[in-house]
Amino acid sequence: MSTAQISRPQKKNKYEEIFEGRVYTHSIGRRKTGSAQARLYEDGKGRIYINEKEFRKYFPYFEMQKIVTRPLDIVKEKQNLDLSVKIAGGGTRGQADAASLAIARVIAKWKPEYREKLKQGNLLKTDDRVKERKKPGLKRARRAPQWAKR
Repeated sequence: MSTAQISRPQKKNKYEEIFEGRVYTHSIGRRKTGSAQARLYEDGKGRIYINEKEFRKYFPYFEMQKIVTRPLDIVKEKQNLDLSVKIAGGGTRGQADAASLAIARVIAKWKPEYREKLKQGNLLKTDDRVKERKKPGLKRARRAPQWAKR
């Protein structure tokens, strides 16, 4: 008695249909504990996907959306490119800043003539500030326990 495997054609989701098989340029950005890997696809329609979701759904707050799209606004290439960003770790602000840095770096890598514009907008600088560690004998990094004179 043989068991025949039934093979069904795999359905591709919308994300795979857009990006599969296309040539891309990639770069990485980090902020606090957030890390982002950006892929830039030429000849696009202005679509941005973060972790396989449309970026407006991933970052529902307008402020975070502005942070992510700032590099594209500066170089005025928003409608001609498609972007795919994978983000891990951190909170929403750290993730948005990491994605912004990754997008700025990938644009500078893709077209070096945009590098100067991005530099002037402070988008290629890594903000390396991280939370200070807690020290022994203290409640937080610098907060000491209450002290009574008598």
